Amino acid sequence: MTDGSPARPLRLIAPPPALSDPARLRALADTGLNAAPDEAFERFARLVSDLLDVPVALVSLVSADRQFFPGAVGLPSPWAERRHTPLTHSFCQHVVDMEVPMVLPDARLYPRVRDNLAIDDLGVVAYAGMPLTDLTGRVLGSLCAIDSKPRVWTAGQLQTLADLAAACSSELRLRIALDGAEKDRQRVVQAHKRLEMLAGVSETLAGTLDVGTALRRLAARMVPLLADWCLLTLVGPTGLPREVVAVHRDPARTADVDRFADLLRSGLSPESMIRAVLRTGQPRLGGVASLADVERGTTNPEMASIADRLGIASYLSVPVRAASGTVLGAITLVNDPERQQFDDRDLLTAIDIGRRAGQAIGNSSMYGEQRHVAEVLQHSMLPRLPVVPALELAARYQPAADRVEVGGDWYDAFVQPDGDLIAAIGDVAGHDIEAAATMGQLRNLVRGNAFGRPDTVAELMTHLDGAMRGLRLPIAATATLVRIRPGRSGTREVTWCNAGHPPALLVRAGGAVDLLEATPEPLLGLARPSRRTSRSTSLAVGDTLLLYTDGLIERRDRSIDDGLAELVARLAGTDTLPLDELCDLLLASIGHREDDTALLAVRAR
Repeated sequence: MTDGSPARPLRLIAPPPALSDPARLRALADTGLNAAPDEAFERFARLVSDLLDVPVALVSLVSADRQFFPGAVGLPSPWAERRHTPLTHSFCQHVVDMEVPMVLPDARLYPRVRDNLAIDDLGVVAYAGMPLTDLTGRVLGSLCAIDSKPRVWTAGQLQTLADLAAACSSELRLRIALDGAEKDRQRVVQAHKRLEMLAGVSETLAGTLDVGTALRRLAARMVPLLADWCLLTLVGPTGLPREVVAVHRDPARTADVDRFADLLRSGLSPESMIRAVLRTGQPRLGGVASLADVERGTTNPEMASIADRLGIASYLSVPVRAASGTVLGAITLVNDPERQQFDDRDLLTAIDIGRRAGQAIGNSSMYGEQRHVAEVLQHSMLPRLPVVPALELAARYQPAADRVEVGGDWYDAFVQPDGDLIAAIGDVAGHDIEAAATMGQLRNLVRGNAFGRPDTVAELMTHLDGAMRGLRLPIAATATLVRIRPGRSGTREVTWCNAGHPPALLVRAGGAVDLLEATPEPLLGLARPSRRTSRSTSLAVGDTLLLYTDGLIERRDRSIDDGLAELVARLAGTDTLPLDELCDLLLASIGHREDDTALLAVRAR
């Protein structure tokens, strides 16, 4: 019994077709066995060797191209270490093929096996093999007894071998059943995870109105639960990719997958599977895929080499549709060779995700259109600041984060016929186009009510209250109204009236900050008339008056008083900052914007 013998002519014989039966091979795989020793099957081999008094006994399972031994006694080297042989050394393949026991007193006398290399290389002369079967009767291999010399197998020996083979088959069936139960458990777990993911997809997509952000979040949810890597493709007006987001389960492959996505924008051939999905709107399932599929579907050879590094063995691609049915893009999932191939369940899951993604992208498109309208509306309502001798003005408007850029915050400044400057700031409840429209009405009322009138700001605010009640405007708003006029000794007089608005601030030349407080007065638009009062202070050269809305100081995690104190501390020593830089600094300090913010700053020069 040696590893080999002198070279001799070898008559190649095709393996029996039964060995390649897919159902049989699936059952063999479900045993979970391989060439490694398994104690239960080692025990069967020892029993055969002891009870039949043979030097070699094997539990031999036969695949499409080899036999392997989870149980073995007496194999010579190097086969004892390898625990498998090619089919050229297999007698057991014939048991699988015939599906009945094969009993040979002297194998050298039988045409079926006399040229088998196991005779010389493994010393197989006498052979008795009993089929090992699954529950359906498929033969997976053989429990065999082997002797290196001729022998006559007795009826008792063969019966013992048959009984042991039946017990060994029961153990194989148990392994298959356990494997099936584990697979069922895994399918249940996977199904539960997929349901959780599908539930989370809607939440993920609803969490932002930015398409790029939504796609990246969606890709991160699908990998690695559904696939090893994925591509999310959106089309432009020409029907070709305009944006591609790619994610791989291995962070080390980020550069490769990003490069693949970049090339995909312009590197798809007419035979591309993704282009077919974008063109027809029909899903595609490639249960088996190779680099040849990538090469056919691309015009850039680099994409195939990248796909080779990323891994491709199966894929699927589904359309992303708008509610109208228009194809907006495609979701493509890819698995490498170490992962199970995609099937119809994966395809249905991906189709559902594509439908949800289409709804989200449609909403984002509507948001984009609304955002554009809102920006135009807001900019039309925010005034151009006047040029006033010896005064410098700056203003800012910033919407709340993740909202349409329009709301109820506003500011205004205009020059009276006598040269006085009227400045105002206010906040109408709401963060939408309706609030902006209401804000526009209120701003126009302020201008119409104040322009050309010498009244005090308290009287102007009282007139404004009366106009709102008389016109039955459904407005709830806060506001501060300010008049700035020349004073004595080069200073300017500032008078103000505050209707429920955060107090104005005065940054003095030198850096000190004054709070322009007043007796709290009701907000605008109440049903009952309210008494309004004016307060006054001076504005010297270098002093800066700051009007603002509550978005600058209000946070969920702190009181308005704390926010105001923080603002006062931040303004200290900012008297030398250019006015535009000061406004930008204040907006940058907000962090996450929870409310709209408007600023109006006036500095004496």
